Amino acid sequence: MSRVPIVAIIGRPNTGKSTLFNRLIGRRKALVSSVAGTTRDHVMQRVQGRKMDYLLLDTGGIGGGSTDKNFEDDVSAQSLVALEAADVILFTVNSREELTSSDFAIVDMLRTRKRAHVSILLVATKCDNIDEAEAKIPEYWSLGIADEVIAISSVHRIGTDELEEKIIEHLKRLHFEAPVPDNLQPALTPPRVAIIGKPNVGKSSILNALMSDPQRERSARLVSDIPGTTRDSTDVIIRFEDREYIFVDTAGLRHKAKVEEDLETLSAIKALQAVEDSDIVVLVLDATAVISRQDKRIAKLAIEEGKGIVIVLNKSDLLTHAERKEKEEETLAAFPYCRFAPLLHVSALTREGLNKLFPHIDTVDRNRKRRISTKELLSWYEGIVLKAPVKELASSKFITQADAIPPTFVLFTKHPERIDVSQLRFLENNMRTTFAFEGTPIRWITKER
Repeated sequence: MSRVPIVAIIGRPNTGKSTLFNRLIGRRKALVSSVAGTTRDHVMQRVQGRKMDYLLLDTGGIGGGSTDKNFEDDVSAQSLVALEAADVILFTVNSREELTSSDFAIVDMLRTRKRAHVSILLVATKCDNIDEAEAKIPEYWSLGIADEVIAISSVHRIGTDELEEKIIEHLKRLHFEAPVPDNLQPALTPPRVAIIGKPNVGKSSILNALMSDPQRERSARLVSDIPGTTRDSTDVIIRFEDREYIFVDTAGLRHKAKVEEDLETLSAIKALQAVEDSDIVVLVLDATAVISRQDKRIAKLAIEEGKGIVIVLNKSDLLTHAERKEKEEETLAAFPYCRFAPLLHVSALTREGLNKLFPHIDTVDRNRKRRISTKELLSWYEGIVLKAPVKELASSKFITQADAIPPTFVLFTKHPERIDVSQLRFLENNMRTTFAFEGTPIRWITKER
């Protein structure tokens, strides 16, 4: 599986970056407001298409103009880091206004900070009147910074199709390829496993312990007690019992309030990118530390992206048997939304439990790709709804699996709006009892029959 490219939207505040972001991803995710500087932090979303998948990154405005001066410098610094991670840059300017000193400052910054091979598409936004917009295009070309100049109106979907085609065109020039559908990939393709977690929980130590001695001599991961030692994501192929696994060691994900250096911001982007690229996520926790909000955030990220998940409690050699049981209970209580994830005690120092990681990965990999026949599903559902406490489930007459990776089921019912989360959770719990699905999230779609 090749790396998923990053497309970053860069511009001064209030040039329509978030509106463009929402248009390209096809739904309203980024916060949109007429107040300059609304987006303070990165918003990233995978854009899936027939020709190419890419990660679209919305950034805060650069160059001033925000009403929140306390955050302005920090937002600009994060946007600069996003620029350096991007494979294609969308530079937005407001076509309804004259170019400002902030726009020219961004032009100078793009000349000096972007990587040489990266294309810049200058996007003139808010072009409701195409004739007026086209009159300004020569001025935009004269900046001498753009590979393409495209006039758009995100609200009215003017020019956005052309913009999407240009994004794909420039990514292909960098030799990025269209993704191979999971059901068409060779059955023996090694699963990609991203090792994620907070800084200093032992991710690199675990990867080192999994390597063979020759591998460790050639490419051992740098290990230190200083949080943030790993700055990038690195692939390592590990062979266990005649099967290969691609492990991706990632930088630790910190809470944004604790990300103070540009390199750490870039590391967080790379870690999120590694999660997107992966099939399975191994969430590493420090068994001797209290589970934090950031640990929970990382787990939710993996589940939202439909990844398989294994939870690893590292440094368990420092716990007694009773303390291990207590830690398991604490972990299950902290992650109620992923109780289906295998839980494993390991020690990177003594290598205890590490060989058990591979059978868990194999199980999760199989379950992510499982398909249940419609006949089996209907038989299971008929037996379940007889015990269902909600009549609306009994009125549903058909269920089928729409997709795998992650397993996605469609429930047809007369009144989809009456099926709430608790009812779907009831179905999921029973489904996991019958069909297992250990380690993989399950998604539900309700449709009117």
